[in-house]
Amino acid sequence: MTFDDAFTKLVIHEGGYSDHKADTGGKTMYGITEAVARASGYTGDMRELSQDAAKLIYLTQYWDKVQADALPAKVRYAVFDAAVNSGPGQSARWLQRALGVADDGRIGQITIAYARHSDPEELVKKMLAQRLRFMTNLTAWSSFSRGWARRIADLLEA
Repeated sequence: MTFDDAFTKLVIHEGGYSDHKADTGGKTMYGITEAVARASGYTGDMRELSQDAAKLIYLTQYWDKVQADALPAKVRYAVFDAAVNSGPGQSARWLQRALGVADDGRIGQITIAYARHSDPEELVKKMLAQRLRFMTNLTAWSSFSRGWARRIADLLEA
């Protein structure tokens, strides 16, 4: 999967503007939180964040941070999607735990090598199990569980 394919798929789940009271991320556009947008240099109203600006943020702050291009094609989207939802460090830890390597939250050469020598379908399943377990312990689970569970189910079916 390429970044362009991943972004197209991601935006379907993330949608447009949101300011849900239970979302600790506050105002978001295309799933980009205001804090991430500001840290990336965006100064405008969140409702006006362009899809091109969101795409660039997703590339530099999520896709590149988890070294998605170095991972097996069938694993890339699951790692990227997890990074978007819970941060690149958390996504890396889930991947590393699924691989049985040290979970330092940074995808480096060891994680990439183990991922390349793993069964991609099994790896994604194990990673998603880590992710789901983590999410059920979040205080926002009661507000967002249906959407999160559907998203993980979609990843399992892909």
